[in-house]
Amino acid sequence: MATKKSTNKFWRQGEPFVWGTALALTLVLFMTVLLFYVVLANGITVFWPKDVILATLNNGGYALGELVKDEKNPATGKKRFQFKIGNRDLYSLDFKWIDTEDIKSFSTPSDIYVLERQENGNFYGSLKELKTPGLVLPAEKKENLQAALDAIEPQRLEVEKIDRQIAALNDKVEQNNNKLLKLRYKKEEHTPATVALHDKVNTIKAEFEKLVSVLGSKQGIVAANEAVFVDANGQEKTIRLADIVRYYQPNSMSWLQKWSYYGKRLRELLFAEPRESNTEGGLFPAIFGTIMLIFMMSILSFPLGVLAGIYLREYAREGYLVKMVRIAVNNLAGIPSIVYGIFGLGFFVYGIGSQIDLLFFPEKLPTPTFGTGGILWASMTLGLLTVPVVIVATEEALGAIPPGIREGSQALAATKFQTLTRILLPMASPGILTGFILAMARAAGEVAPLMITGVVKLAPALPLDGSFPYLHLDRKFMHLGFHIYDIGFQSPNVEAAKPMVYVTTLLLILIVLIMTSTAIYLRNRMRERFSVADL
Repeated sequence: MATKKSTNKFWRQGEPFVWGTALALTLVLFMTVLLFYVVLANGITVFWPKDVILATLNNGGYALGELVKDEKNPATGKKRFQFKIGNRDLYSLDFKWIDTEDIKSFSTPSDIYVLERQENGNFYGSLKELKTPGLVLPAEKKENLQAALDAIEPQRLEVEKIDRQIAALNDKVEQNNNKLLKLRYKKEEHTPATVALHDKVNTIKAEFEKLVSVLGSKQGIVAANEAVFVDANGQEKTIRLADIVRYYQPNSMSWLQKWSYYGKRLRELLFAEPRESNTEGGLFPAIFGTIMLIFMMSILSFPLGVLAGIYLREYAREGYLVKMVRIAVNNLAGIPSIVYGIFGLGFFVYGIGSQIDLLFFPEKLPTPTFGTGGILWASMTLGLLTVPVVIVATEEALGAIPPGIREGSQALAATKFQTLTRILLPMASPGILTGFILAMARAAGEVAPLMITGVVKLAPALPLDGSFPYLHLDRKFMHLGFHIYDIGFQSPNVEAAKPMVYVTTLLLILIVLIMTSTAIYLRNRMRERFSVADL
């Protein structure tokens, strides 16, 4: 009898539901931690210089590369190793599986070089000779690769400087051509201003051709300096020194040298341009585009969502229309993001953008300026996508304030507007910021709307730079989320791109964590400052 009473009490007090909710929370936390662990474990070790293994095979051949993983061969059931052998221009592949029964021995030669190149991925091999007719090297450093790279560095920097000068001249030519197009559209082709612009363009073009000629000669001098490397099977490969981004010898590196190399790769990741179809190099344009997109989206969506939420909660008269608006707002929060992308393409790009081109850039038509995808339209599309979340959060935050607060304020002769701005909004700000945090986190990871409103695989220029008018809202941009999709699913060599997928994913998670943590910190400060007890 006592057992039956205890059982009834157990169910009556809701103990199973307590355990069920605790289990659900535990599962959510476990999956979140597992996801972050997988991304962190695979992303944080990508740039660490791994030892290069030389495998001597039973058939007399060799395999040289980094040992990636091992598993059972599904065909034979025996263990096999996956090597990253690189040397794509010699073997047309980056990875090779070798069964353990085909391997005679392993070794780690100390003279092996790993070359990171501008194209064709890594090269693994040993240095045979240097061909440096354009360099003057000391006799004791004739075969020193680092000395040759140091000697060629000033010439490489000079080539990069000329490239930048040519790019600046291109910008000037484009700006003057736009002015000429505008004068031609106004039928002012033979005015003194037009003649002066033509003379200016011709002067710039003459300077451009001169720089191109100088660049060609400088590149020829740089290209004449080469290094001959030999792979594990004796095949020779001649590589231009200018194509070597960096090199290292992992089998002879100390821990301090490895950490130094790791720091250089991290610095390159954060501040350099991508290369090798985005699978190598840095992610600065994608980082910049992601942060700028979130910032612009916030400017567009946050004020609009807060104002709409205030009106619905504080000023709108309850009725059928308001109920329908609330239902519509709640439903909008659940619409797939690609639908917003289609709307943004039709309404913003082809609608508003085309009208802007007709009004302000008719001379450039049919080439669109704002009538094509750009960071402005992508930001506005994401702003529409996230504004329902902000509206709902604002309404809920204002609705959670006790009615007595409003009544007490108005009893002290405060107007409704004063009550709203000085009491209600400060008190509701933590809840409003919660909605903003959710909106920002969702927008940071959205890719589908961006693919049709302005994001690209490789942007030629940043939306914000030093050229007038400095903020170029019509420009296309790069994004970390699209970068993950592109190299993870569109790359011709997915296996080689996999490390960069983890690195980019980790970077995107960290950016979202930093931005949301800052917002959460501000929300907690506001919650402490504007709590009901303090008021």
